[in-house]
Formats: sequence, C-alpha cells, structure tokens
Amino acid sequence: MATVVRSETHPDIGSYEDVNRDILKLLSRPGRGYRILLALAIAGVIALFTAWGLQIVLGIGMSGLRNPIGWGVYITTFVFWVGIAHSGTLISAILYLFRARWRQSIYRAAEAMTVFAVMTAGLFPVIHVGRPWLAYYLMPYPNQRMIWPNFRSPLVWDVFAVGTYFTVSATFFYIGMIPDLAAARDSAIVPWRKKLYSTLSLGWRGTNWEWKHFTRAYLYLAALATPLVLSVHSVVSWDFAMSLVPGWHSTVFAPYFVAGAIYSGLAMVLTLLIPIRKIFGLEAYFTTRHVEQMAKVMLLTSLIVSYAYLCEAFTAWYTFEPAEQTGGYLMFGATGEYWWSAWLMLTCNAFVPQLLWFRQVRRSIPAMFVITLFVNIGMWFERYSIIVLSLSHEYEPWMWNQYRPSLTGMIIILGSFGWFLMWFLLFLRVLPAVSVAELKEVLPPPLRRLRAGPATLRRPRGGAEEVRP
Repeated sequence: MATVVRSETHPDIGSYEDVNRDILKLLSRPGRGYRILLALAIAGVIALFTAWGLQIVLGIGMSGLRNPIGWGVYITTFVFWVGIAHSGTLISAILYLFRARWRQSIYRAAEAMTVFAVMTAGLFPVIHVGRPWLAYYLMPYPNQRMIWPNFRSPLVWDVFAVGTYFTVSATFFYIGMIPDLAAARDSAIVPWRKKLYSTLSLGWRGTNWEWKHFTRAYLYLAALATPLVLSVHSVVSWDFAMSLVPGWHSTVFAPYFVAGAIYSGLAMVLTLLIPIRKIFGLEAYFTTRHVEQMAKVMLLTSLIVSYAYLCEAFTAWYTFEPAEQTGGYLMFGATGEYWWSAWLMLTCNAFVPQLLWFRQVRRSIPAMFVITLFVNIGMWFERYSIIVLSLSHEYEPWMWNQYRPSLTGMIIILGSFGWFLMWFLLFLRVLPAVSVAELKEVLPPPLRRLRAGPATLRRPRGGAEEVRP
C-alpha cells in the first residue's frame, strides 16, 4: 500500500481515488432526501406559474400594487436575487485571484447558484410588467415603430449590467467545468450521460497544451468577472439613488448595495451547502474550516451594512429635512406603520450576525445554518423596507398610502425559491458539484504512484505531472 500525505485543508481525504469516487458518485442514483427536496421545489414552481397565470387573467391589481407604491414585492425580490448572485463571482473569481485555498470545495456550487439566481431574478421584471407578452418593449433593439427605451434611465442600465453579468458568469461557470466534465465522461456508464459529457468536455484529454490555455482563459475570465461584483449591484442601486424619492437619493447606496449583495450571497451559499453536505455525505470536502472562513467574510460585510444603516439614520437626522425623516425608510420605519419590517431588518442583519465574533459559533454547523436563515430573511426585508417605506411616504402627504402584499404576490415570491432550488438540485445530479481537478491540486501527491482514475483530472505543474518519489 502506498503511504498518503494528508492535506491541511482537507485532512479526511486520503487519495486521488477518494476524490474521483466521492464527487462523481453525486451523479449516480439520488437518495430519498434529494427526491423529497426536488418534489417540494417542483411544487413551488407549479404554484408560481399558477399564481402568475391567475394574475395575467385578472390583472396586475392582484399583486396589491396601488398609487403611489408602483414597486412592491416583485422588484424587492428582483433586487434580492440579483444580490444573491454576487457570491458566486466573489468566491470563484476574487478568491481565485488571491489564491485562497479554502475556496476549492465551494466555488462550483456558488457559481451555479449565481447562474440560477440571475435566471430567477430575470422572471420578476417580466412578472411586474403585468402583460408579459409586451416585455420585449424593454429591450433596446432596432424596430420600425421607433419605440426606444430611455437610455438615461437606470432601469435600462440594469438590462445591460445584469445581462453582461449573466453572460460572463455562465461562461466562467462552464469553462471551469471542462476538466471535470472529461472526468465524468471517462467514468460514465449510462449512454446519454456519456454522450452529454463527451459533447460538453470539447474533447478534453488533459495535455500540457490544453492545461496551458485553460489556466490562462480561467485567469482572464476571473479578472474580467471581478469588476462585475462592484459594477452590477452598483447599477442596481442607481435605480434608487438616481431618483428624488426620500431616502433613496444617497451616495452611500452603491457600496451599501454591493456589501449587502455579497453578504446575502454568502448566507445563501451556506444555507444550500449545509444540508447538501449532510444529504450527500460531503463532510470531508465541505468542512467546518470552510464554514468558519465564510462566516468571517459574512461578519465583515455585516459590519459594513450596519455602518450604512447608521449613516442613513444620521443623515436623515442631521439634515432636519422633513421628507427624509418621514419618508426615509430607516427613520420612519423604526416608528411608523412599517416598524415591524424595519426592526426585523435590523435584527437579522445587524444584531444576530454579531454572534459570529465567537469562534464556537463560527464552527458550529447548526448555529451557522440558523444564522444564515436569519440573514436571508433580513436581506429580503431590507429591500422591502427601502422600496415600500420610501414610496409610501413621499413629499406630498395627500399621496401617502399603505401597501399590503397580496396572497398572489406572496405565492409567486415563495414559488421563485422553488424555481431556484429546482435548477440547483438538477445541477447536482447532472454536473460535477465540486471541482475535482482543483481539489487534487491542494492534496499532496502520494509517496508512490496511485491508480488515480482518469488521467484528465491531474493538472500538471510546470508542464509535467509531479508525483513525489
């Protein structure tokens, strides 16, 4: 038997064979827990399209929107899902550029989450339009009717920003999977799977020439995707900051939204990976060290978001502007009709994450799962508070009104989570959820050559395969 040197980041993984077996078995027959989750997700999708169809037939009034609240839970959820998508770029691109060794086990799932979160976010502008068959009017394309969007509107900027982000993220996601798709091809037995992986792997054989161009392409895409973390959600924040609505026109919105997006995205990654870790038996790959490292980044972004809350409250108080104090989402929300929303936001986003200062909490899997649930709820209510509170109390008191989400709207919101979860669960069954090639990079090679499975999974360093003698 060959002696195996243990990895510092993955001490429970003994050899390259372990990586092949444990990761590629996720593509085999699913267990009971997986089938239950998939059934719940599909039920949510059915509920979403049923409620949406009812809204199309009976009108947009089913959503509960009324003057002056033209935006409601649909735009709230749109901003929420765009924010969720930012964690994939952060974990996969930025941490790759900084050579963070703890990202290998989690970045593939985060990238998939990015793609599916943008797909979910894209539903809500179409749902919000009310007449989805006319949604193509939003797109700036040449037409004989000379109907053009207002290019000075941040809403049009959203189309370009989110569209670019989805394109780059999907490309980055696919390019990084090519070596692992080749590994799945080599081990596949089912004919349709073998044909699918053979097509997607683009004839990968793991030669030095292929690795050279792969690593360069991956590096360039990571560098290209990194500015998108800052730009995309900054553009989304300009939907609010470029207006004159009280509580919205603030220069703090761009960094505030970016920090909040990363914050909510990391929380969603943990919310998904902690149950999956248990269901698929990936404890050796997604360890407490990974949870702790992500908890530290969450604590940092929580402090940034809390600082933005203080800036908002101080600015409204210091300016003595009545519209800011009665219409600002934080000052008015703490004592007005929507006090429950504002305080739920503050509790979940600012107070509960302070538990992450304690190492015992950061390394406790159940505690981290509960905290991430609180953060996800709080970040949704943050967007709800920003949109609804400010629109319901603008400059003219005679226009003040209250907004109550309708049952139809809430079913569509809950159904969107089923839509997202359905795609994520299908991803786990069809594509490698963990990067096999990069995991083998952080594992020390054995003292003697092991039978490591498909040769396509060994990334050569310095042009040739390295095995310790």
